[in-house]
Amino acid sequence: METDDDFSFESKAAMESTNQLGHQWEELMWKFQQPLPWAEQREKWILMNRIFQL
Repeated sequence: METDDDFSFESKAAMESTNQLGHQWEELMWKFQQPLPWAEQREKWILMNRIFQL
């Protein structure tokens, strides 16, 4: 995900918390995705360091 300087994980989480269709989508996707071994419980997305830039 690319963001700008105004991006906030807190505001993103607040918007997503009221999106029922988004919740349904995430539940469906958990059937096809696996968390990383070092992720917290039910944590699907983890910050990473950029390794290249096009």
